[in-house]
Amino acid sequence: MTRRFDGGKLVVATHNTGKLEEISALLEPFEVSITSNSDHGLPEPDETEDTFVGNARIKAHAAAQATGLPALADDSGITIDALGGKPGVHTADWAETPNGRDFMMAMQRAHDELEAINAPHPHRAQFCCTLVLAWPDGHDEVFPGVMPGTLVWPMRGDQGHGYDPIFQPDGYTQTFGEMDRWEKNKISHRADAFAKLVKGCFA
Repeated sequence: MTRRFDGGKLVVATHNTGKLEEISALLEPFEVSITSNSDHGLPEPDETEDTFVGNARIKAHAAAQATGLPALADDSGITIDALGGKPGVHTADWAETPNGRDFMMAMQRAHDELEAINAPHPHRAQFCCTLVLAWPDGHDEVFPGVMPGTLVWPMRGDQGHGYDPIFQPDGYTQTFGEMDRWEKNKISHRADAFAKLVKGCFA
C-alpha cells in the first residue's frame, strides 16, 4: 500500500531553480508549501550509486533526515541502447568541463561513440526519471518514468536543455530541442513519473 502524503510541507531535494519551478507547478493543485535544498542550506550529497533510483534515494533521504520533513528527489538521464545504456547516471558527467557543463560536447560524444561502433539505425534511446519521496522515518516511495525515442543527427532546436536537441520522442516529428518547454513537460519522462507520484501519494 502506497503511503499518502498528508503534510503541508515538502522539501524538493535540489539546487536547480528550473527543476524546482517545474515541480512546484505540478504540485500547485495540492496546496503544498515547497522549499528546496538551497532554502535549508543543505549541501549536495555524493551520488555514489549506479542506478537512477539509488541516487534519487540518496538525495531524498539526506534532505528528509536534515530537515525532519518529507523530501522529494529525482535522478534522471538518457540511456542509449546501442551503448549498453550509457551514459545513464553519468548523463551530466559527459558534459563536465573545467568551465562548467557543455552539452554540445556531450551530444557530440554520444554521436561519436555510436559512429565508432557503426551502430545500426535507428539509434533507440530513453529519457528516464526516477522520483523518490522519502519521509524522516526512513520510508520511501519510488516512481519511475520513461520517454522512449530515437536519437537524431545533426542536432535540431535550441529549446530545452541537455541532450534535448538530439532526442526525438516516439510519436513526434520534433526533437525535445524543438518543442515548446511546457509542451515537452506534459509528455516527458518526468511527467510520466509525476503522474504516478500524484496518483500514488497525492490524489
